[in-house]
Amino acid sequence: MEQIKEYLESIAQISTRDWEFFTSKLTRKIIPKKEIFLKLNEIENRISFIEFGVVRLFIPKEDDEKDITFGFSFENQFVSAYDSFLTRQPSLYQLQTLTKTSLLYITYEDLQEVYQKTQIGNLIGRLTAERLFLLKSSREQNLLNLSAEQRYLKLFKERPQLIKLMPLKYISSYIGVTAQALSRIRRRIS
Repeated sequence: MEQIKEYLESIAQISTRDWEFFTSKLTRKIIPKKEIFLKLNEIENRISFIEFGVVRLFIPKEDDEKDITFGFSFENQFVSAYDSFLTRQPSLYQLQTLTKTSLLYITYEDLQEVYQKTQIGNLIGRLTAERLFLLKSSREQNLLNLSAEQRYLKLFKERPQLIKLMPLKYISSYIGVTAQALSRIRRRIS
């Protein structure tokens, strides 16, 4: 719980009463590596804070090799199929752990109660929305403005641990190239 408190307090002061009410609504869940914890067409009912681990956001295809990875979330970040969470509509993508992952989550219903009874609820909602917007915006700008090689280099400059944690097929999908093209990029760089 200390991680999420430090994260939130780095942005705003939280009263003891709000913090206690908020944390009474949090649940911790440890999820094994490679587990899909939100499936296609399920309605997202949680916003989660990653205590440790890595989560992949992807659109599944019939052939697993053609899955489209469009996001990763890491330690000390919020993760959710936020569009499904907000609209209460089925998710068009899945969430999967890439490593053993510990999540602190709050349900939709509990967050509505936190919104009504505390100031911290609005902060969490805003932070989650802002983070997801910035990730989406950054990804779109990278796809439009950077070459595949530049996207690859930028990804590993920002997240050097990825190369050890993720299969190349996820990385190639994320930067928008085939696995073969990624292999050529990696050969050129080294």
